[in-house]
Amino acid sequence: MTTSSWRTASDVDTARVAGPNGRAAAAGGVPPGPVAPRRRLSGPRLLLGVLLLLGGALVGTAVAAQVDTRVPVLAAARPVAAGQTITDADLKTVRVAAESDAGTMPASERGSVVGRAAALPLAEGSLLSQRQVGALAWPAKGESVMAVAVKPGRAPSGLAAGAKVTVLVVPTSGGPAGSAGAAPSNSAQVVQARATVVSVEAAADQSGVTVVSLLLGETAAVRVASATGDVSLVQLGVGG
Repeated sequence: MTTSSWRTASDVDTARVAGPNGRAAAAGGVPPGPVAPRRRLSGPRLLLGVLLLLGGALVGTAVAAQVDTRVPVLAAARPVAAGQTITDADLKTVRVAAESDAGTMPASERGSVVGRAAALPLAEGSLLSQRQVGALAWPAKGESVMAVAVKPGRAPSGLAAGAKVTVLVVPTSGGPAGSAGAAPSNSAQVVQARATVVSVEAAADQSGVTVVSLLLGETAAVRVASATGDVSLVQLGVGG
C-alpha cells in the first residue's frame, strides 16, 4: 500500500460531512440549502404606502366633519351689563346642534359685535342673539332695576343672576333695624314682591352685606324702596 492511498479516520469523517461542493454540511450531515436574498422596499412602493396612509387620514377627517353637524356660534365669556360696550374678551365661540341655532349669532359675526353695546344683560355662557346687541332695551317698559342690601343669613348661599326670588322687607322695633333681638313691629306690615336677580356682589365696605340688584315691576320697586326694615330674599323654584 502506497502512502497516497492511505487515509486516516479524520479524513474519512471529513469526507462524510462535506458536501459535494466541498462546503461543510449542517448538523446531522445535511448540506445547507441556498440562502434567500433579502427583499428591499423600492422607492415607488414606499411612496405608495405613505400616500395610502395620508389618504386614509384625510378620508377619516372628512367623515368626522360630516358626522359633526354642530355649528359655531357666539356666547358670553363673562357677565356683561346692559349698556356696556362688548369687547373681544367678553365673547367666546361654542358649538351647538344645527337645529338649535335659531336666533343665535354665527361665530363669523364676532367682528361686527365687538365695540357695540349690550342691549340686555348677558349672563356668562349665554348664547348671543341679535336682540341682545344694540340700543339699550333694558329694563323694558313697566320694569325697574333696584339694589337692596342683604345682611348675612338673609339670602340663600349660591344666589346668582337669573334666580327668581320673593323680596321680603321685615320692619323691626325695639332697637336699631337689624340689631340682635329686634322684633317685627306690630303696626307695620311686611312688604313683599316678586323679582329676578340681576347681580350679586359683596359690599365694598367689607361689612358682610351683600348688594343684590333686582329686576321687578315699577310699582313693586317703589313699595320695596319705600319700606323700612331688613331685606330677606327667598329663592323660588324653577318656573316659580
